[in-house]
Amino acid sequence: MASRRPQYVCFPSQLSGFANGRHPTTRRFNQQVQVDTTPLPDDVPKVKEVGASSAPLMSAAYFIGARCREYNDDFMQCKTESAGRGEFDCLKEGRRVTRCASSVIKDINTHCLEQFRAHWTCVENRNHQLYQCRPAEWKLNKCVYENLKLEKHIPDQRPGVTPVELRPHMIYADIAINTLEGKPFIPPSKAEGGKQAS
Repeated sequence: MASRRPQYVCFPSQLSGFANGRHPTTRRFNQQVQVDTTPLPDDVPKVKEVGASSAPLMSAAYFIGARCREYNDDFMQCKTESAGRGEFDCLKEGRRVTRCASSVIKDINTHCLEQFRAHWTCVENRNHQLYQCRPAEWKLNKCVYENLKLEKHIPDQRPGVTPVELRPHMIYADIAINTLEGKPFIPPSKAEGGKQAS
């Protein structure tokens, strides 16, 4: 039977650390949060951070993409053309993306707070799996479309196939979707496109 290697190898010079109650590995790693307080240059527009965690951002991602597409495209083009210096050369474009995303979150909170909170709470509680939260998503999509005229669009979906977000049955969901919870919201542009494809 093979013997296991020790997890930590101690040298005599490290034994003094054990006497003080410190483990040798705690001396190697800095456990403090490092914050860079250097202000940005004056030529970079000031903007507050979005201030949302991953679940609200994931819940609003398609709406942010719908409204902020031009800013996102400009930012990605700048990063592509800057050949490795995108962090410095594209700060203005990045701030525009942040400002636009913040405006979308603010508008959704203003007009659809109840539906937005229900959806991102579900996403947070369901391990960030969107297919687990379709009924809440349908209500949010409807509210955002009616108030902000933004619709969820997943690019590169096959024509003639029901988009995944509009399917009433989710194969891998933990809980079956109750038909009383609502029906998928289909924006008029998708409803007209479906009629033309038929």
